[in-house]
Amino acid sequence: MSDEKKTEEVREEAAEAETEEEKAEEKKAEEPKEEKKERKGKAKEEKAEAKEEKKAESPQGASDAYLRLLAEYDNYRKRSQKEKDSLYADIKADTVTKFLPVYDNLVRALNQGTEDEAYRKGVEMIMNQFCQTLEKLGVTKTESLGQKFDPKFHNAVMHVDDEEKGENEIVEVFQEGFMLGEKVIRFAMVKVAN
Repeated sequence: MSDEKKTEEVREEAAEAETEEEKAEEKKAEEPKEEKKERKGKAKEEKAEAKEEKKAESPQGASDAYLRLLAEYDNYRKRSQKEKDSLYADIKADTVTKFLPVYDNLVRALNQGTEDEAYRKGVEMIMNQFCQTLEKLGVTKTESLGQKFDPKFHNAVMHVDDEEKGENEIVEVFQEGFMLGEKVIRFAMVKVAN
């Protein structure tokens, strides 16, 4: 009888296991699709993390990770240096632009007639020193008089018809233009013919 009891107990356990499996399948069927996707997504993430850990643990994976980190740092360093240089150039251009009205006033002072030669000589010396300082900073005047009008460098404020001059030729400069390297920091104000 003991064999029959054992057989009966085994059958009962098997039946219970089957009912538990059926209940689990029913629960899975009742689960919303989103939860299923989340479970699958988590499983994939765990597999990917395990893969990365294995790679990092291997000597070649550690070397690859180190090289990637080194390349990222090098890119960061280059980008930071480029931004720093750009910022310096912008600040320099802004500062020089604020000094250009002083240049304009010195030009006006030189254009005024005076009987005092010492005064004129003093203004000329100041103007020469100012121009030398601008050159040291890398600032250059744009050549305008007699050139063809170019909207990249000139700002036309007047137009005149003159048959002796060529088409779009600059005949008068009201205010000098300046460049810092390749960047125009002030456009030349000019009168254009034809």
